Amino acid sequence: MTAAGPADAARRARIPLNGGTARSDEGTDEGTLVLTGATGFIGSRALGALTDGGRGTRVRALVRTVPDDGGRAGSVEWVRGDLTDPDAVRGLCEGARVVVHLASYIGGDERLCEAVNVDATRALMAEARRAGVRRVVHLSTAAVYGAGPHRGITVDEIPAQPVSAVSRTRLAGEAYAREAGAVVLRPGLVLGAGDRWTVPGLRELVERVPAEWDGGRALLSMVDVGDLARLIATVATGPRRVPPGVYHVSHPDPVRVGDLLAVLARHGVLPPRPEADWPWPVCLERLRSTPGLVSERQFDLIGRDHWYRAEEIWELAAEPAGPGPLSRLADAAQWYRERVGRGL
Repeated sequence: MTAAGPADAARRARIPLNGGTARSDEGTDEGTLVLTGATGFIGSRALGALTDGGRGTRVRALVRTVPDDGGRAGSVEWVRGDLTDPDAVRGLCEGARVVVHLASYIGGDERLCEAVNVDATRALMAEARRAGVRRVVHLSTAAVYGAGPHRGITVDEIPAQPVSAVSRTRLAGEAYAREAGAVVLRPGLVLGAGDRWTVPGLRELVERVPAEWDGGRALLSMVDVGDLARLIATVATGPRRVPPGVYHVSHPDPVRVGDLLAVLARHGVLPPRPEADWPWPVCLERLRSTPGLVSERQFDLIGRDHWYRAEEIWELAAEPAGPGPLSRLADAAQWYRERVGRGL
């Protein structure tokens, strides 16, 4: 029995590929790149970097729902399906030379964490290996290291100690990607239009803990979503082949949390910084005494040092890191102002 190809998956979903008549996968050009997570915060920007930057990349994107602008001038072959459905993944990588796996589940359902971050990753990587894919890029997270403080840590300098189902399953997914010869990317905090966690969480925290948090001295690994997307596209399609392995992919220069809050306040996204300066134990006590959605673990991620050295990946890809996430915030400020104050 032959494996079902992307055209078969599309017929099951009753949608055509490339906005036209569904076709067979015979003779697919080896330049095809398979992308998951193409409609997400990071994935949508990566898709743009791959298709709008003059790279000429033909993308086959597995999505649950084809977006309204699904045409993208014929450069994207949309395949409707759920990553956790074996039928949707089977044959997805046929004729492709690159797989970029950006999809993940970051909610509180442990069953879905396992299904998406582990089982689906295992199935996709098996398909990539079977199809003889040349490059694999897999998005993970620096949260696999667990609680800080971490200052200037290189890859695996300390053992991974995930403390949540999300980070535990994403670490488990890494193992399958590494077996497939992937470049595994571990970003820290990601900023930019579409961010529904970092800056919204900061808004809640500055209200619950209205002071400088331990002097605002914490150093954080951060990256602008556009810069991260640009790097992903270069690693996936650039002329320089980045050796398989695990890499931190934040901006090389860490961000001081006090500076982050000041810039967001200057752009009118957050209220002005308070004059009070509380030591970390006092900040934690205040957080515990005020109800809210942001957990103590999440406060730790942004209020204490979580800085991971990331120079290597930018150098290997020969891709400039850009001016840094604080400089990029001006571009996202309006998006944040329209959403953070009234909830996302």
